[in-house]
Amino acid sequence: MELPLVVGVDGSESSLRAVDWAADEAALHGVPLRLVNASMWERYEGAALADDLGRPSERVMAENIVGTAAERARRRDPDLKIQTDILPEDTVSALLSEGRNASALVTGSRGRSGIAEMLLGSVSLAVAARADCPVFVIRGNHDPRGGTHRRIVLGVDEPPEGSAAVRFAFREAERRRAALHAIRAWRRPAHEAADHPLVAADAARYHEGRAMEILEAALREAVADHPTVELHRATTEGPARMVLMDASAAADLLVVGAQRRHGHFGLQLGRVAHAVLHHSVCPVAVVPQRA
Repeated sequence: MELPLVVGVDGSESSLRAVDWAADEAALHGVPLRLVNASMWERYEGAALADDLGRPSERVMAENIVGTAAERARRRDPDLKIQTDILPEDTVSALLSEGRNASALVTGSRGRSGIAEMLLGSVSLAVAARADCPVFVIRGNHDPRGGTHRRIVLGVDEPPEGSAAVRFAFREAERRRAALHAIRAWRRPAHEAADHPLVAADAARYHEGRAMEILEAALREAVADHPTVELHRATTEGPARMVLMDASAAADLLVVGAQRRHGHFGLQLGRVAHAVLHHSVCPVAVVPQRA
């Protein structure tokens, strides 16, 4: 059975941009697009009470939201299989539940209550930090139709070798016929700083070499499985979050991994993933990896 690509829609401009992006992504992968709106309208209001009070119910608003999103997706691809649903739950719980039977989840960067587009909304952050499936958070103003750079950036963390994020990035690059830029950031520990330039240079070469070893080990299996992907490797000195945020300015998608620990119910998102979700210039894919 084809698992759908699930998009959370709330009527905001951010979520409508996510619908555009998700419609193209679903068509690219040949999977259904599922549009869901979630709120606690039933618990606090209920359709019958709303009708008695002579005002539009939240249910009617939700139907309008998913209907508008579905029509927008159909305009992008008339052949796309589209499902819609209205869920009387809190948004985070609903999307996390949907993610258990989805190929991926897609959210905008801000909801209707968003104040600053630059920062990530609480719903998108919670979903990206807890979902069982990959989560796309649609940031930036790139045209989603085919991308503008034909470049995907992958942030490579420590092994495990052949991590879920690496495999995901290679599959996306292959589907999009995009170049994949795999980046491993490195830093020399402060206590190794030395006044003598030769000592400092030796330390830098060591850490850069170690970064390349980690990068090669992480990519080895995926390179063999996806020989047609145009791959660029880079080791860059600096904080990983800054290196990846800079790289996102010339990318159509930034892919990062996130460890998921069994039995842990809080936010499971490393500092690097957290930072790029707030500040990336392009859409971000957070790919869970079970520890």
